[in-house]
Amino acid sequence: MFRGSMVALVTPMSEDGSVDFDAVERLVEFHADNGTDALVVAGTTGESATLTELEYIELVRRVVACTRERMPVIAGSGTAATSRTIALTRHAMEAGADACLLVTPYYNKPGQEGLYRHYRAVADAVPIPQILYNVPGRTACDLLPETVARLAELPNVIGIKEATGSIERARQVRELVGDRLDLYSGDDPTARELMLDGAHGVISVTANVAPKLMQEMCAAALAGDAAAAAAVDARLAALHKGMFVESNPIPAKWALHAMGLIGPTLRLPLTELESGNRATVADALAQAGIQLQNGA
Repeated sequence: MFRGSMVALVTPMSEDGSVDFDAVERLVEFHADNGTDALVVAGTTGESATLTELEYIELVRRVVACTRERMPVIAGSGTAATSRTIALTRHAMEAGADACLLVTPYYNKPGQEGLYRHYRAVADAVPIPQILYNVPGRTACDLLPETVARLAELPNVIGIKEATGSIERARQVRELVGDRLDLYSGDDPTARELMLDGAHGVISVTANVAPKLMQEMCAAALAGDAAAAAAVDARLAALHKGMFVESNPIPAKWALHAMGLIGPTLRLPLTELESGNRATVADALAQAGIQLQNGA
């Protein structure tokens, strides 16, 4: 249903900590101009855990309105509570999102049966297309391939973002679900290999700062042009690492501020990029040919 370079969009914030909706619209235009294939709003990279329900609704609504159907909008709506996940998923649908991305419940560490019942409850309650999101490194909860195969039977579960970074895990999922679910990489360093192996795209942190190159790399990989994809990905390799020198989205927000696109603000408990890591991120941006405006 969705293909290519899908950016896990940061949520710009003003100095007082409120969502900077003017900067949100500026980022949407930036991605529209640079060929991004879809916007993923209010996900992990968008500091979703710190957004109020009213902020979440307005953020999704504004992004949908600003895109003017130029790109699909996928809204992150997963939380640690099934009831709240259902509520946010319904809000996203009513705000005009094309699909929802549902991270596994974090911290409470449900078992596989609990995960299945959680996702089934959301799918039964809200008819919007839904993408599973497995990122055990952040959630301490691993959605196993066998459970993914069970969930693939639900008609509005259309895909999975697999962010383990394991090509073998992604292959296990594909073997069990076949063409019943679309597979998306959630790990920039291995995304090219995964797409060449049959995945449909990537939900990318790197695309925040290098959308054009990420779109070009994805297009080449999806076309099966391994050499062209590798050539572009080589320019992005340092960024794939640099975006994670500290917890995401700290480096991405610093880079976008240095590029003159957003302010530097994050919400506690996240804080700005440490000074010792700024040269690493600036060098990675330079390797990708990205110019800075606010200095490094």
